[in-house]
Amino acid sequence: MKTKETVMPTINEGYNPEKIAQYKAKIEKLGKNHIVVPSDDNSEEYINFNFIGFYKGKEVIYDAVMYTLRLHHLSEVYEVAEHKAAQHFPEFKKIKYSEDENGDLAVLDDMEEEIGLFIAEAIMEIEEEEEVKVREHVEVDSNIDFGVGLDIGLNVDVITDEVIQKFVTEFNNDTLQLDDVLYAFETQDEEMTQ
Repeated sequence: MKTKETVMPTINEGYNPEKIAQYKAKIEKLGKNHIVVPSDDNSEEYINFNFIGFYKGKEVIYDAVMYTLRLHHLSEVYEVAEHKAAQHFPEFKKIKYSEDENGDLAVLDDMEEEIGLFIAEAIMEIEEEEEVKVREHVEVDSNIDFGVGLDIGLNVDVITDEVIQKFVTEFNNDTLQLDDVLYAFETQDEEMTQ
């Protein structure tokens, strides 16, 4: 006998007034206009944070990620290089790096090494030709499980508390002005000199 499952619609807690009040209290206690979400992914160039704002006239918790345009550019360049590798190598598969028993990176097999070298060369070529360009942006995603998602790329060297505070204030005051210039970055030289 088959039973019929009842699927309860999920409620987005990011719109819940009680949850919003909890976040407001946390934010106020910190003396800021946002809360950084603890994550191993957070770095000088990428931060996940929450703040309170309005979306379509309703108060909501925003779940935002902010990253530098340099990091965004690098990601886009790598994606294009991987696509080129997939076209060049019929047996292409993403390289999965693993560690040996000492915690060192395990040696790649010959095919993975050849694909890796091809990708590295493709990255240099893409950057030299400025094939990929990026601009500042804010993308809204209202179809997430908690609140409203924001994907934010800004032309700054690092994501600091001040950068986030300024963004949240301008976003909430509807005074945010994004730079629409297209940028390309070269990462190879920087990484080789470090």
